[in-house]
Amino acid sequence: MTQPLGFYFDFSSPYGFLAAQRIDALAARHGRSVDWHPILLGVIFGITGQTPLIAQPLRGPYFRHDLLRLAREWQVPFVFPEHFPFHSVTASRAFYWLKDRSGEQAVALARAVLDAYWGQGRDVARPEQVAEIAGGLGVDREELKTALASPELKARLRQEVDDAVALGIFGSPTVTVDGEPFFGCDKFEQLERWLERGGW
Repeated sequence: MTQPLGFYFDFSSPYGFLAAQRIDALAARHGRSVDWHPILLGVIFGITGQTPLIAQPLRGPYFRHDLLRLAREWQVPFVFPEHFPFHSVTASRAFYWLKDRSGEQAVALARAVLDAYWGQGRDVARPEQVAEIAGGLGVDREELKTALASPELKARLRQEVDDAVALGIFGSPTVTVDGEPFFGCDKFEQLERWLERGGW
């Protein structure tokens, strides 16, 4: 029985957003499902010593240009939000709270949050904003806002990030295929070939 692809991304990652537009279809072409895992790059950057690409001298302007070019190539609506990057803790906690109840609904929320931020430029950092998006998917807003502050959910997200680090995940997006990691949107063609051939 084939294992799901692991999809690791940060809601505040533009490349993570672009990858989210293609990952499920890519997996389906090879008879796979996808296990979505929001992570916190801020925590991981503290381990690796990295900084956001956009903030780096010389590299930042290039990547801003590259993102817009890739979005045009993939025909994905894309804007740079006014508040970038944003603290994605709330969206990530909401995802895992929903995932324990309905994996499909959790992915629907992830897509909606990503689209609101990267597709429309909306602010999605606060609990009220995430709850509003979730409410549009039929989620009880007040129940979600209460859960977001729970120690159990905070611990769950910390554990998810720790587990990702233990797997060697250092950036967004990263896709794992039976333990084999592929980092970056530019690895999607190689990822497709790996799935076609069963590795090499």
